Amino acid sequence: MAKSSKKQIDQDEKRVIEQLQRNSNESIDKIAKTCGFSRQKVWRIIKRLENNKTIWGYTAVPDKDKQGVRHYIMLLKQSNQPAGEIIDNVLDSFKKYAGKNLGVFVQTACVLQGEYDMMLCFTAKDISVAKRFTELLKKRYAAYISDITIVEDIFSIRISGMMNPKVDDLKEFLPTP
Repeated sequence: MAKSSKKQIDQDEKRVIEQLQRNSNESIDKIAKTCGFSRQKVWRIIKRLENNKTIWGYTAVPDKDKQGVRHYIMLLKQSNQPAGEIIDNVLDSFKKYAGKNLGVFVQTACVLQGEYDMMLCFTAKDISVAKRFTELLKKRYAAYISDITIVEDIFSIRISGMMNPKVDDLKEFLPTP
């Protein structure tokens, strides 16, 4: 008989994932202590999650001000033109970090259900660079994009599950009596 049931394994994996989402830089020893597992069990769970691609990778959440960049969100509406013929081109662009020549770093790209069809979250030095990136996409994919909206994130409360250490500064952005 198996040492652990599938249900128990799933629960253990979820506990480890929760800890990694809080701080992926945390030591295996600390994760093990928090979860009540042995160090070896946590290591095996993490390796299994990496191998089966449940965990895609790890990332840092840097302070945008200290990097000298701003954070933007681009929402795109697809035109009625079938996009099948450009899908490989779009995917190649993301694999090669589209926009890096402009100083743009795309952090998130996802397909949406709703009023907009795609969202890009990216950083750029300033709004003029962000607009150049927008114009580049409009030009390259003009037949496939019917509308692009760009907004600037002026204060991030939480990014990738991490609470902004300067969250108290939010008061500067909200009207108070």
